[in-house]
Amino acid sequence: MAERKQAMGYNSIMKDLKERRFAPIYLLMGEESFYIDRLADYMAEHILQPDEQDFNQSVVFGSDITAAQLADMARRYPMMSEYQVIIVKEAQNIKNVDAIEKYLDNPVRSTILVLCHKNGIIDRRKKILAKIEAVGVVFESKKKRDYELPAFIEGYLKTKGVGIDNKSVQIIADHIGADLHRLTSELDKVILSLPESEKRITPDVVERQIGVSKDFNSFELRNAIVSKDIFKANQIVNYFDKNPKAGSLYSFLPLLFGFFQNLMTAYYAPNKNSEKELAAWLDLKSTWSLKDYLTGMRNYSGMKTMQIIDKFREVDAKSKGVDNPNTGAGDLMKELIFFILH
Repeated sequence: MAERKQAMGYNSIMKDLKERRFAPIYLLMGEESFYIDRLADYMAEHILQPDEQDFNQSVVFGSDITAAQLADMARRYPMMSEYQVIIVKEAQNIKNVDAIEKYLDNPVRSTILVLCHKNGIIDRRKKILAKIEAVGVVFESKKKRDYELPAFIEGYLKTKGVGIDNKSVQIIADHIGADLHRLTSELDKVILSLPESEKRITPDVVERQIGVSKDFNSFELRNAIVSKDIFKANQIVNYFDKNPKAGSLYSFLPLLFGFFQNLMTAYYAPNKNSEKELAAWLDLKSTWSLKDYLTGMRNYSGMKTMQIIDKFREVDAKSKGVDNPNTGAGDLMKELIFFILH
């Protein structure tokens, strides 16, 4: 059994679990429930054999148990099994943790206690956190940011033996967003639809299975704006206005703002003439990702970029009702795109 695990990542924890290197306690906490559920479900399904689970595996909820009761459960020994597993869901609802802190002074090595603490983290100054770190595993599950979604999608599909092109990745990321449970559910649905002979996701597949137009979406709107294709941009905006579920101000505002924010950063690069140095300045993984910013710098001056960023802030505030008594999201969307392109 592992003596000490702390501040480990999801992949490292999963690797240890698969190799049956267990810690006496796991604290799985954070805003992103996806990874917490994945780890807890794996432990529930794989640590004990099915015939061992009846007497040696318990799933309880933090609102239904006290710390003293949980500590008593953890001190029990397994029946005809090497381990007993206790999974506490919604562990953030346990009110007083003194008894758990005392248990951690001398945890039972045959007990694997899993605390699923969702919708936040335990204050780093709390004594229980240090005690768990001393004998077990602490994992913080952070929300994915929008720019991290493409890599997540590609990585998830790779584990399933499925390929995907860059356009399809961006369309899915923009349409579904950072709800990883929903995102993986949609990806699984798409995977099931693929023929055995062609395990690759294309824009046509995305349009058929997820219902996002391959021609009129946030990704294509971004491309049209980067290249300053006024006709295409207006086509997409008008399509969004007539089909709100396909795209809206709220879906593409973060995507476009992120582009122009990075474009502004590019203007401050020490050496804008070197693609390699500019890519490093923007923290891009490759110069291939740089092409949109090079196009953007040709089409938008530094001054115009600054004005566009100010306009984003103005439109964002108006969309939340600030100094805006009656302008709808559709009109704000058109106002923003017109300002960017002219």
